[in-house]
Amino acid sequence: MAQTPHTPPLGSAERRAILAAMRMKIKELHGLDVVFVVRAMNVSGGWAWVHTLPRSADGLSRYEDFYALLRKVKGEWRIAEIPCTEPDNPECIESPDYFRRLVRRFPGVPTGILPKDTSVR
Repeated sequence: MAQTPHTPPLGSAERRAILAAMRMKIKELHGLDVVFVVRAMNVSGGWAWVHTLPRSADGLSRYEDFYALLRKVKGEWRIAEIPCTEPDNPECIESPDYFRRLVRRFPGVPTGILPKDTSVR
């Protein structure tokens, strides 16, 4: 049975856990401690698609948009994929068939969590 996607409310344990997984990944990849401005967070069936605007804790530094597909495994949110955001790269998020390929790579992803303007919905 398909679940309706939802956005976890501010301060909820689910939202904090998803953002903590993303924060840890940015720390691991770039050595940065960040806070997020959430542009979109759609969750359904143990999957989440998140679009954020990372910032430094003091708000003085802003970093490029950070997108992630996450999956809940054994009660813990884990990054499944971080899309490439390079312009003009056919493998990246701006590619017209990026989300179609994403769904093929991760067959269990509920298409309802993906951005509305994708061709897979």
